[in-house]
Amino acid sequence: MELSLRLEQTMSQPAGPIHGGVLVAEVLRQQGVPCLFTLCGGHISPILVAAKALGIRVVDTRHEAAAVFAADATARLTGTPGVAAVTAGPGLTNTITAIKNAQLAQSPVVLLGGAAPTLLQGRGALQDIDQMALMRPHVKWAKAVRAVRDITPTLLRAFAVAQSGVPGPVFVELPIDILYPEAVARDWTAASLGRSRSLPNRLTNWYVQRHVNNVFDRAWTQPAGEPPTVLVPAPPARQGQAAAKMLAAAQRPVLLVGSQAMLGAPAAAAALRDALVQLGVPTYLSGMARGLLGRHPLHMRHGRSQALKEADLIILAGVPNDFRLKYGRYAPRRTPVIAVNRSTAEMRLNRRPTLGIQADANLFLRALAERVRAETPGAARSQWAAWQETLSQRDAARDADIAAQASAPTDYVNPVQLCRALEEVIGEDSVIVGDGGDFVATASYIVRPRAPLSWLDPGVFGTLGVGGGFALGAKLCRPQAEVWVLYGDGSAAYSLAEFDTFCRHNLPIIAVIGNDAAWSQIARDQIEILGDSVGTDLAHTAYHQTAQGYGGVGILIERSVDLLPCLRQAQALARQGQPVLVNVLIGRTDFRKGSISM
Repeated sequence: MELSLRLEQTMSQPAGPIHGGVLVAEVLRQQGVPCLFTLCGGHISPILVAAKALGIRVVDTRHEAAAVFAADATARLTGTPGVAAVTAGPGLTNTITAIKNAQLAQSPVVLLGGAAPTLLQGRGALQDIDQMALMRPHVKWAKAVRAVRDITPTLLRAFAVAQSGVPGPVFVELPIDILYPEAVARDWTAASLGRSRSLPNRLTNWYVQRHVNNVFDRAWTQPAGEPPTVLVPAPPARQGQAAAKMLAAAQRPVLLVGSQAMLGAPAAAAALRDALVQLGVPTYLSGMARGLLGRHPLHMRHGRSQALKEADLIILAGVPNDFRLKYGRYAPRRTPVIAVNRSTAEMRLNRRPTLGIQADANLFLRALAERVRAETPGAARSQWAAWQETLSQRDAARDADIAAQASAPTDYVNPVQLCRALEEVIGEDSVIVGDGGDFVATASYIVRPRAPLSWLDPGVFGTLGVGGGFALGAKLCRPQAEVWVLYGDGSAAYSLAEFDTFCRHNLPIIAVIGNDAAWSQIARDQIEILGDSVGTDLAHTAYHQTAQGYGGVGILIERSVDLLPCLRQAQALARQGQPVLVNVLIGRTDFRKGSISM
C-alpha cells in the first residue's frame, strides 16, 4: 500500500495535561472529521474531551449501534471516513451489527474502542474481553495500540486502510492507560499494587513500573499528519477500449449502477451523473446510487428483470451477482456482460463476466463516456432511442398501475397512498432514510430520491435499526436539507430512543412510521405457507407519544384525508427546529405479495 503521510512539525492541543486522547483528537482533526459519534464510557472519556476542545463536534447517542450507523452515513455522504468511539466490553459488542452492515456495504468507518488497562487484560478487569478476536471477522483491519507513541501512526494507517481498495470499517483498540494523563495512569497502577514492602511485592512493583515507563516512552514524538493519499484502482485503457467497442455494437444495452460507484466525495457523484447522461444508456440504480439521475428519462425504475432478459449487453457497475440479481441468472448465459468492481471476488460472483474489469466503477463509467463522446458522438444514443422508449413505456404503465392501487380501500390509510403523498410533499433538497421491511420497500417503488447522495438504506445486509443513526449522520452532513426517516412499525423500535438525541442536539428530523401493527413482510408469507402469524403481530402503538416524551413533536394520522396537511405540518415544524414523528396507521395490502428473498 502506498501512502503519503507528511507529518506536521507542530501539533495543536487543548489546554490542560497532554494525554493519549489529545493525540487521537489531533489525528481526527487533521483527517477532516467533523463529528465524533459516541456513547460515553470511562474508558474513552479523554478522547471525547480532547475532541471537543479541538473543535470536533461530539454527538452522543442512546445506543452504540446508532453511533456507528451515524458514522456510516457520514462516510457515505461525504467520502470522509466516519468515526465512532465506544467504551470497552458491552459498549463494543453493541456495535457488531452496525459494523457488519458497514463491512457488507463497503463503507469506510473508523471504530475506536476503549479497553481494559494493558497490564490487567486477561486478569478479570472491568469489561475485559478478547475484543480483537471479536472484531477481526467484521472489519478490514484491526489493531490494538499498546503504547502512547503508537497512537498516531496506528490511526493514520486506519484511515488509509478504511478507504483503500474495497473500502470498509477498521477497528482500533485503545486501552484506558494509554489515553489518560501519565500521572493518573501511574497513580491508578500504584493503587492496584498495594503498599506492602515484601520482596514479592517490590519485584512486582518494579516490573509494573517498567511496563508503565514503556507505555509512555517517547509518547509525544508522533505528530498527526495530513489525510493519506488513497490510491483508487483506475480502469486499464485496453479494457476501456474493449468495453466501448461492445457498447457501440449493442442495440439494447442496460446499465446497472450500485452503491460502490458512489464511493468518494460528492463531486465524484456529480461527475458520474454527467457521464451517465453523456453515455445515454438506459440505467437502473440501486443502493446509494438511487437518486443519481434525479428525474432524468434515462433512469428506469420498474421492470428491471424483463429488461435484463431482453438486453443484448449488460453493464454491472459496482453491482455483484448476489440474491438481488438472482445469483447471476438474470439473463441468458449468451448475453454479454461487462462487470466493473473494485473486488475481483464480487466481480466473478456466481457468473463470470464476458469482460471483467477490476477498477473503480465511477472512474470506469466516466472514462467510458469520454471515449464514446470522442469516438461516436451522439450515434450510439440515437440507435438506442427505440429501446429506451420501450422501457419508458413500461415504467409509465407500472406507475399507472401503482396509482390505481393507491385508491384501493383498506383499513386506515392505504400505504401506497401514503407513499404517493410523501412523493408529493418531500422537498427537492432532501435526504431520505429507509429503515423497514414491507412499508419501506413499498416506498422504494414510489418515493423518488431527488438528487445524488440523497437516499440511505442499510444495503445488502438488510439490517433493521439503521434509521436513527443514519438520520443523525445525514442531518449533520447536510444541515439545510430535509431529512426524512421512513420507518416500518417493526424497525422503528430499534432506534426510536434517538429522538432524545435529535432533541438534545437540535436536529429537526422528520420520521414517518407506516404502522400496520405487524411485521408484514414476514407475516404475509408465514401465514400463507405455515398458517400461523405467531411472532409477527404488533399493535397500533402510539409511537408519536414516545417522540413527545423525548422532547419532539408527535402527529397521529388515521385517515387519508389528513395525509397532505399533516405531512406539511411536519415540514413546517421541522423548519422551526423541532424533530417530528408522524405515526400513520396503515392498512394491509398485497402490493408486495411474493416478494420474499432468499
